[in-house]
Amino acid sequence: MNGGDLIAAQLQREGVRAVFTLCGGHISPILVAAKRRGIRVLDVRDEASAVFAADAVARLTGTPGVAVVTAGPGAANSLTAVANARQAESPLVVIGGSPPTILRGRGALQDVDHQAMFAPHVKSATHVRRVRDLAPAVAAAFSVAPSGSPGPAFVECPVDLLYDQHLVREMYGVNGPPPESFSGRVQRWWLERHLRRLFADVAENGVEPRRVATPEPSPGELARAADLLLRAERPVMVLGSQAVMGNGRVEHLIRAIEQLGIPTYLSGMARGLLGPAHALSFRHRRGAALKEADAVLLCGAPLDFRLDYGRQIGRRTRIIAVNLNRRALTKNRRPTHGVVSQPGRFLIELAARLGGARSAHAAWLDTLRARERERDAEIEALAARPADGVNPIALCRAIDRALADDSIIVADGGDFVGTAAYTVRPRRPLSWLDPGPFGTLGAGGGFALGARVARPTAEVWILYGDGAAAFSIAEFDTFVRHGLPVIAVVGNDGAWTQIARGQIQMLGDDVGTTLRRTAYHRVAEGYGGVGLEISEPNHVDAVLAEAKRLAREGKPVLVNAIMGTTEFRSGSISL
Repeated sequence: MNGGDLIAAQLQREGVRAVFTLCGGHISPILVAAKRRGIRVLDVRDEASAVFAADAVARLTGTPGVAVVTAGPGAANSLTAVANARQAESPLVVIGGSPPTILRGRGALQDVDHQAMFAPHVKSATHVRRVRDLAPAVAAAFSVAPSGSPGPAFVECPVDLLYDQHLVREMYGVNGPPPESFSGRVQRWWLERHLRRLFADVAENGVEPRRVATPEPSPGELARAADLLLRAERPVMVLGSQAVMGNGRVEHLIRAIEQLGIPTYLSGMARGLLGPAHALSFRHRRGAALKEADAVLLCGAPLDFRLDYGRQIGRRTRIIAVNLNRRALTKNRRPTHGVVSQPGRFLIELAARLGGARSAHAAWLDTLRARERERDAEIEALAARPADGVNPIALCRAIDRALADDSIIVADGGDFVGTAAYTVRPRRPLSWLDPGPFGTLGAGGGFALGARVARPTAEVWILYGDGAAAFSIAEFDTFVRHGLPVIAVVGNDGAWTQIARGQIQMLGDDVGTTLRRTAYHRVAEGYGGVGLEISEPNHVDAVLAEAKRLAREGKPVLVNAIMGTTEFRSGSISL
């Protein structure tokens, strides 16, 4: 077996069904061996999309996704997506190629210090030096990625560890007759010794997958949290991605939330956990609720910019923070009670401990529901207002009506996606994919690819801002080649509107924020997909219905929606 075979065999042991890649000579043996073993190889048009796709698989399945990228520029192109996965706490294994061991640091093609490049953005970065260490290094990465606070692990595999030994010997030039000169014989001896070291003790030395232990809350930690909640009259719960990613007990989590009876705000991958219209799920006026609450339960939701660094929460409010990342517990504000645990499992055990006992806060729920109804009425009125094109709120409400029960929403954009976050309701748990706290644009194509692989029967929608669309619209070529139907909707307002709003207001200039009303549907057609356009408000429902029909027939579809602007998100810039 060559090194590529050893890696593919270990991926098979780990239960990997698909890898995402962009080809390169440094990694070819891995891809060929993976295909031979029945592992699906999905090649993309940009290495970042390969990592984003692996990220989506990890989020939707709870097991690490796998991206294989080539050396130098290939690895560098993937780095934004790797950094995004680290901040989103998504477990990935990124396998990268590199030049031959003997030429490292000597100016070989695509030679760069991959370890220095990746180390700040991954949980572990390993450079493999011998063929026999390839499978153990991959196994270790699969163990590290989901443990503790999840994230990516990087394994660097030099090209001379991956090919058949006789080909590597040819690459080194040692298969011919012995050199005649003394210096030539010394060089041959040195190369032969190096090769013996590379290929020593090679065998199918796979490693059995390791079960990752999750920190469990102690009885004392549960008791204190229960006491704080029972004394609360105005509790609020905020659930982040950690609560559902890798949980494996989503149905139990939903029951636990219902038993606790606490008004709940969902963010990140937790969106959709309670369905589109649950009595305990709230979307609007979160800041006001946090300011008035006397107890706040933060489950996998750190106090970063998304919660205004904790300033939204009253100074006397009791905070219970549950997070896998110990440092996140005290970020920007120290909680009353901090617990290192998987947040979803913590809630399940907390609900079981309370056994149905909970404080009465019907009046508090009535107050929050009245605010929900008031804000929903405002949004409905804004959706009815005419705009210089399709009203973006009305468009998002139409998308919401069109969603199938088994749908996944991929959010890739600024202003348009921000509008969708208030108006498009995910139908079920694990059905919303956004980049996370890094605020990355360009995840759309890769996320949709990973979503189609993880859940082949789901209806996958990409909600693109027109700025974000250009980053990954080339993946329509990937969707076509691999027979993966998705529905993309581009909210085309001819601007980087998320930035323009604040820039024009504060600085009085739109420089760098204007775009053309590009015919993105024609671009998708050029890649082999189907393009549709919406330019009239009364065409929205019919075009979306046509897009769904085409996707059911197996065709990737892009809907280019020529939008007007509204003041719905004025002043919404986050820093």
